[in-house]
Amino acid sequence: MKRTMLVLVAVALAAVAAVPTASAQFTPRQGKPTVVKLLSFNDFHGHLEANTPGRINDPVTGASVPAGGAEYFATHMKALGSEDRDTFVVAAGDMIGATPLLSGLFHDEPTIEFLNLIGTDSVGVGNHEFDEGKDELLRMQFGNQLGGDGCHPADGCQDGTPFFGSMFGYLAANVVLEGTKNPLLPSYEIFETSAGKIAFIGETLENTPLIVTPSGVAGLDFLDEADTANALIPELRAQRVKTIVLLLHQGGFQNAPYSRGFQDVNACENFRGPELVDVVNRLDPEIDAVVSGHTHAAYVCRINGRLVTGASSFGRLITSVELSINARSGDVVSTSAKNNVVTQTVAKDPAASQLLAHYKGFADPIASRVVGSITGSLLAGRDGGDNAAGESTMGDVIADAQLEATKPADFGGAVVAFMNPGGIRGSLIYTRTDGQPQPVTYGELFTVQPFSNTLVVKTCTGAQIEALLEQQFVVNRILQVSNSFRYSYSASAPVGNKIDPASIKIDGATVVPTSAYRVTMNSFLADGGDGFTVFTQCTNQLGGEVDLDALVRYFEKHSPIAPPPLVRITRLP
Repeated sequence: MKRTMLVLVAVALAAVAAVPTASAQFTPRQGKPTVVKLLSFNDFHGHLEANTPGRINDPVTGASVPAGGAEYFATHMKALGSEDRDTFVVAAGDMIGATPLLSGLFHDEPTIEFLNLIGTDSVGVGNHEFDEGKDELLRMQFGNQLGGDGCHPADGCQDGTPFFGSMFGYLAANVVLEGTKNPLLPSYEIFETSAGKIAFIGETLENTPLIVTPSGVAGLDFLDEADTANALIPELRAQRVKTIVLLLHQGGFQNAPYSRGFQDVNACENFRGPELVDVVNRLDPEIDAVVSGHTHAAYVCRINGRLVTGASSFGRLITSVELSINARSGDVVSTSAKNNVVTQTVAKDPAASQLLAHYKGFADPIASRVVGSITGSLLAGRDGGDNAAGESTMGDVIADAQLEATKPADFGGAVVAFMNPGGIRGSLIYTRTDGQPQPVTYGELFTVQPFSNTLVVKTCTGAQIEALLEQQFVVNRILQVSNSFRYSYSASAPVGNKIDPASIKIDGATVVPTSAYRVTMNSFLADGGDGFTVFTQCTNQLGGEVDLDALVRYFEKHSPIAPPPLVRITRLP
């Protein structure tokens, strides 16, 4: 290690105590500076390979350029000075979870090993760190330090080697064991620099339980981000820490119109992120900068005078943050940041290449198996594939696959399927120029649906289905629906009264409020994920197969698959 970590704290103290200075204006401190650098990123999501996806806007020209890939990421890290004494590699959550097959097949052990390889120092947890529950997160941190070989309790050591866990500290200041003030993981880490001590506090968004499978956050409480961070300041002051950075898995977006005609990854134009802004505005002025994430957006902002950065996602950007610190007093004089594109024009890092080759030897035969074909792109909403009503071609196909898997009477007897858009993690892009069907591999479908949720069929009344559709506008997410379903909504109508009940049809028949219908969803939605609590009120639950298996079988049976027309949901004025 290039430096010595001084403190690894596991006690959050009075995590929800209010701090009188929380809403005060942040003002830079004065003094002769020594520069301490952070190399930060967020939402890596195990994107080890260079094409999953791999483009970003060039900050100079605005052109979309190839970016990302672990082998290039490691090279850029070294070029930016990651091995220097006063440089720290830090991240703001979602390093793992919702990962492509090369990482996900091995329960994200390859990603943890890559983060170790590049010298990562501290990572604040994100919501996806909890996808497989707190015990699995602890395994990611401690590996074989918990006993045995450290490998997955069900699948074992799939690559034939023990798993050693993270060399960096996972930080979770605002995640405590249910009913206690005891943090699941350390709240912060303190390191020594040539300008004194620096502390990194790590937090995820307070609303993590609303967007993670309930079983993943079972036994945990998630506290207010600002109150929790502020409560740690007296403790850090007592340890003579004056430079403090918050690694926060919460974010925002830039919005058009853009002054340069494109979204500049180093700008902060028309910024929207009310949850992030609220947290930052309430932070103690002693917190000098915020490395943020969650929204997969790129920006360099000043919020209430404090530096706030975001580095997009999937390892396509690295933010270089400079903290000018008075070496005598330890006070921060000024802060600045720049997002650097992880171009694919540099040499590949040999150690990263060796790591990828090791796991690809096991994964490639599975990933490369052709399971079907497409005749046009199937786009997810996150890739701009949804229409004005919120329906996407990728969502349609997934919902159709789930209905087909659960329609037989002995598999549930379902008549309609609903799919949450956040669970659709990628698209299938048609690139052929000859109009012929394009093969689709198992690895590509894994990238689209990496969560291994199971299919669930429940009985819902017609009234509950209508309530479910209304709930979409409360949680601000439009569910994807199978081809058996149609409905319309009014964009201008008030929330709670947007759906026309007469428009709700299953197989062409109007849904009757008092009638019962068998409805398919994934296990995430069945437990009320994404705030869809109506699903929890439905009855007579029957479990089914893994969602990805249903999608693979659908492609095997129906290929070549054409993009379906987006006619299932109608948006009225």
